[in-house]
Amino acid sequence: MVSLAVAGAAFSLASPALAAKIGTRSLAFEHTHTGKRLSIVYVRGDRYVPEALSTLNAFLRDHYSGQIGRMDPKLFDLLYKLKLTLGCDQPFQVISGYRCPETNTKLRKKGSGGVAKQSLHMEGKAIDLRLPGVPLADLRDAARASRVGGVGYYPHEKFVHVDTGDVRSW
Repeated sequence: MVSLAVAGAAFSLASPALAAKIGTRSLAFEHTHTGKRLSIVYVRGDRYVPEALSTLNAFLRDHYSGQIGRMDPKLFDLLYKLKLTLGCDQPFQVISGYRCPETNTKLRKKGSGGVAKQSLHMEGKAIDLRLPGVPLADLRDAARASRVGGVGYYPHEKFVHVDTGDVRSW
């Protein structure tokens, strides 16, 4: 059964037959700061599931302020593509999803490395993550090869940044 699990609770999103339908896309996450987990079908056929996108927005909220932003669905498509390319079905470990402008400013002033003044995290177009069992360099290389957006490599902090902005890497 396809389910959504948040903070230990599971909620059915679809029947097993629907989950097996060609064109259904799902993702799984663990948030490193909140400890919450999420496994969700976000596309059925050729359509995004609005309730799933709302759930993803809430899950990837600014973990400092609690503010919920609107994540770019193309970011989820990129993650799905990375999952398939890397042949890994482990949950993505999320370090940072949406970031409100106030949090972004605080992190910049605090001297947190790699926090851009015009960060795409504030637009819901970026996520910092890692994938258990996949070397960071492999995740970085797969993201670069996708040619979808920006890719930042932070081996000391143990994450890769991916976004749906212009194609670039650092």
